[in-house]
Amino acid sequence: FFLMIRRPPRSTQSRSSAASDVYKRQEYKDKDLDLLRLSHNHPNDQARLLHEGNFCEKHKTGGEFIKSFVYGGLDGIITTYSVVAGAAGANLTTAVIIILGVANLVGDGLSMALGDYLSTKSELEFVQSEKKREAWEIEHNIEGEKLEMVEIYQKKGIPSNESKQIVEILSKYKEAFIDIMMIEELGIIEAETSPIKNALVTFFSFSIFGFVPIITYVVAYVCSLESHIFLAATLLTVFTMILLGFIKSTVTGANRIKGGAETLTVGVIAAGASLSLIHI
Repeated sequence: FFLMIRRPPRSTQSRSSAASDVYKRQEYKDKDLDLLRLSHNHPNDQARLLHEGNFCEKHKTGGEFIKSFVYGGLDGIITTYSVVAGAAGANLTTAVIIILGVANLVGDGLSMALGDYLSTKSELEFVQSEKKREAWEIEHNIEGEKLEMVEIYQKKGIPSNESKQIVEILSKYKEAFIDIMMIEELGIIEAETSPIKNALVTFFSFSIFGFVPIITYVVAYVCSLESHIFLAATLLTVFTMILLGFIKSTVTGANRIKGGAETLTVGVIAAGASLSLIHI
C-alpha cells in the first residue's frame, strides 16, 4: 500500500538526479556500458532527456519502509494462522475462531507497531547522540579527529600524503566532515526515517496480511459453510506469503521468484514450529 504514496512535484535538478539514479540501477542490471556512460552525463543533459521524453522515469518509492512492511506482514499472517490452526484443532466453532483471530490482530498489531515505534525512535536518538559527540570532538580536538581520519584512509590503501590532502579538504566543511566521520569511524549512516510512519506501516501490514487466514472463516460464517474451511485458509495463507515475497522483491529489485520462495520457506518454518507445539 505504501508503494502508492505520491511524491510532490520535484524541480528539474532533482528530477535529473532521479534520472541518474534510475539509469545507474538499469545499467547495472543489464550490464549496459552505454547506459553507464549516460548515467554520468551532466545533469543538464539528463534534464534535456526528460524534457524531450526520451527518458521514462520509473523511480521506486517506499523502500525506507520495506523492513516494517515485511516484518509486520509476515508476523501478522503467521501468528494469526497459528491462532486459527490451534482453534480449528480444538474443534472450536467458526464464530469463536473469528473472534480469536480478530483479537490477535488488534492486540499483536498494536504491540508490533508500538515496538517498531520505540525501536526506531531509540535508533534515531542513538544516532543523534553520536553525531553530537563527534561534533563536540571536532570542535575541541580537530587535529586529533583529522589524524583518526587519515589513519582510516591509510588502512583503505590510500597513501599517507593523499590521505592528509583528502582530510584537509573535508575538514574545511564541518557538517560534511561530521557525516563522513559518522560513516567511516562509527559505521553509522544517518537515515531520514519517521518512527510514527514505521509504526503505521507495521500495524497496517500486520492487520492486512494477518486478516488473510480469517477471511475463509468469515465467508464460511456468512454463507453457513462447514467443510474444508481450514484447508482453504491454509491455501490462501500460502498464496499470500508468496505474494508478500513478490512485493518485497519488487521494492528491493531482487528476483521475484526467489523472494516469494524465500518468504514462503520462512513462513512455513515458523508456522510449522507453532503447529508442532499445538499438537504436543
